Amino acid sequence: MDKFGYMEQYGYEQLSMFHDKHTGLKAITCIHNTVLGPALGGTRVWNYTNEEDAIEDVLRLARGMTYKSALAGLELGGGKSVIIGDVSVIRKDPVRREAFWRAFGRYIAGLNGRYITAEDVNTSTQDMVYVNLETDNVVGLPGRSGDPSPYTARGAFKSLKACCKFIYGDDSVKGKTVAVQGTGNTGYYLCKYLHEEGANLVVCDISQERIDRVVNEFGAKVVAPDDIYAVDCDIYAPCALGATANSDTIPQMKCKIICGTANNVLKDPAVHAKMLEDKGITYAPDYLVNAGGVINVFYELQPGGYDEAAALRDIDRIYYRMLDVLNIAKETGKYTYETADKMAEDRIEAMKNIKSIMTCGGRK
Repeated sequence: MDKFGYMEQYGYEQLSMFHDKHTGLKAITCIHNTVLGPALGGTRVWNYTNEEDAIEDVLRLARGMTYKSALAGLELGGGKSVIIGDVSVIRKDPVRREAFWRAFGRYIAGLNGRYITAEDVNTSTQDMVYVNLETDNVVGLPGRSGDPSPYTARGAFKSLKACCKFIYGDDSVKGKTVAVQGTGNTGYYLCKYLHEEGANLVVCDISQERIDRVVNEFGAKVVAPDDIYAVDCDIYAPCALGATANSDTIPQMKCKIICGTANNVLKDPAVHAKMLEDKGITYAPDYLVNAGGVINVFYELQPGGYDEAAALRDIDRIYYRMLDVLNIAKETGKYTYETADKMAEDRIEAMKNIKSIMTCGGRK
């Protein structure tokens, strides 16, 4: 991978690699854009096959965070961190676990506020507590905004309802069949919202414990992970890792809508958006769908302290932002991802121009 070429093409600012031989920490932090504010994005732990895969993942995720914050109307830029490793090994030894995350925290502190982290895949609020012992540049802590998963799921549910309104003329999911891929943190809460409104759930997950939970609580039907794409459903909700809408899976799909909490759902947007359109499938841009979590932690950073009521009001506005994207895409003949990208890019450009105006006093 030509890293500098890729960074130049997509406007990246910084790619940093951190290593601590005593704890085995191997972390990569990417800052995509800080025009709107400090880069914010969670830290995920994953057993990547190699370093190149980890770098490609963090680059794509960081850029997605820039667009997510911009489209959500937040004063934040985009960044992300990935850690190469097995989370079960990290958590096995409590002493090592603390040292591991505190080492990571010290590296984050060295970025001098350009990047703010939070929990993500395979990380927890307790991990972030350890990070917070070394830096204040971390959000989603207990006693403040906490676990972002329920808020991410709330935004996804509002997005899903907006898609139903656009396709069916009614935003209720009652009686709709939703195939949920991944029933972990955000997937579980999305299932809860869907169940409470009367949707029929078909789920898959690699964890039997997670499967048992949604079956027992929501009466979900279970299919094997590889079978989720071919489920006869109204909505496919990817809530695990990205790139699940690709050349192999799209031909199997029978849904009308793709709307879930996963990042980078389209493996190759230019190719796979067309494939979805040809099949009559509406794609809800993922970084708008899953913006609820970052909206929630944004309110943790405000001078007056965390205000959950204000955060929830802002998260619920995702419904109207999604309708705007869908309607504009229809009117202009553009793909939904192109429409969302343009809306985010237009806001970044407008704010960049405004910030060129010198002020005396007030906010920077």
